[in-house]
Amino acid sequence: MALLTIQNLSLGYDSRAIVKNLNFSVNTGDYLCIVGENGSGKTTHMKTLLHLQEPVSGQILIGDGLKKNEIGYLPQQTIVQKDFPASVREIVLSGCQGRCGLRPFYSKEEKHLAEENMERMGIKELRNRCYRELSGGQQQRVLLARALCATRKVLLLDEPVSGLDPKVTAEMYALINDLNHEGITVIMISHDIAAAVRYASHILHIGNAVFYGTRNEYLESDAGKFFLMQQKGGEA
Repeated sequence: MALLTIQNLSLGYDSRAIVKNLNFSVNTGDYLCIVGENGSGKTTHMKTLLHLQEPVSGQILIGDGLKKNEIGYLPQQTIVQKDFPASVREIVLSGCQGRCGLRPFYSKEEKHLAEENMERMGIKELRNRCYRELSGGQQQRVLLARALCATRKVLLLDEPVSGLDPKVTAEMYALINDLNHEGITVIMISHDIAAAVRYASHILHIGNAVFYGTRNEYLESDAGKFFLMQQKGGEA
């Protein structure tokens, strides 16, 4: 069943579209990777899905009982965010803010949920550590635990392995894949086309050409073949 339905969506800034007429749906359990050239509008698309930015035109329909405050989001980190002076537990708990409404405190259930998600991400022993003292991989696990406190349905991840070494990158991809197999829908921006075609069920390619389809359809498409060839050439 469709969690998100995108109809005739155009993205951009100041009423100027950089991507036009997107039409696709994301169903429960999908693993969608958004790929494409730098500056093609991938992050703009994710911010629009989160209602952090208005579309130039078109609409995003929410279904299957999903609410706007039930989407977990892991954004790209800035230098300031990496140096945030709070404990791991405080940051993970902040993912429950959408559940609090006007209540100025966390409930027993929300505190338990934070503990569950820290254990799920293998960071429970770090709960009292200062976030800025952690390694990049540990910080991403903290932010993923925080995002999980906001949702049991769908995660939006913007370059979640950016800046991580190969071992930690592989561990992060495995964590995300496990969450998807548990039933959480994943929408992830990635520059790593090899990982996209390994893990994703569907791929949205934004750029000079726009493509949406299954992983296998993407591998057979002109956009997919050209982009894969470009990436291999860049690695040579």
